[in-house]
Amino acid sequence: MDIYLYLLLNLLTISFPLFRSFENRIQYYKNWYALFPGILVTGAFFLIWDHWFTVIGVWEFNPRYILGIYFFELPLEEWLFFLTVPFACVFIYEVLKYFVPKDIFAAVAKPITFVLIVLFVLIGVLNLDKWYTSVNFIVAAVVLSIHYIVLKTKFLGRFYLTYLVSLIPFLLVNGVLTGSFIDEPVVKYNDMENLSIRLFTIPIEDTVYSMTLLLMTISIYELIKSKKTIKPALS
Repeated sequence: MDIYLYLLLNLLTISFPLFRSFENRIQYYKNWYALFPGILVTGAFFLIWDHWFTVIGVWEFNPRYILGIYFFELPLEEWLFFLTVPFACVFIYEVLKYFVPKDIFAAVAKPITFVLIVLFVLIGVLNLDKWYTSVNFIVAAVVLSIHYIVLKTKFLGRFYLTYLVSLIPFLLVNGVLTGSFIDEPVVKYNDMENLSIRLFTIPIEDTVYSMTLLLMTISIYELIKSKKTIKPALS
């Protein structure tokens, strides 16, 4: 049964959001036209990143917990991860928009973003000898900078709320992947390439990795939705 663990984790991650996609209030399925391009583009970026880090030994996958089906040195389950996790996180985003209509972080979203950009750049530049730390924090700083300087989007406050709420399932899922609840981790990290700071068994870098993954997906998702909204207004 061990070999099904990562696959089962993916299925559990997507099962409730998928089941509730057709619920009358949220009607998540109606936004899939914008969701799946966001997942596709973001997933392609992160799969290239994952492949690179796997090849250079930043992390590796424990064969005990995967089916053994690989594409470009990455197990099938890792490919599925970049479908199931964004799908579930954007579902959280939509649920919060419905049940928390007020953007409670709107007033502080810009200063939060500025502070995070400066902090992430400093951490990345000061740890150029650690691949996971440097690349992770610098990429996050670049994505946040695009929002801060270029896009100036109005949904960053809602994004931050979603990110904070998503940390709850994040701790559970990544806790399993990094060995919090099982004998061995599913994903083994080379601690020479990270800060060796852990939330339980989760490298602190994973929290930033998750932030970038979620922000990229939501950004593309919202961009596509906004274009559909603008077209009828112009016609």
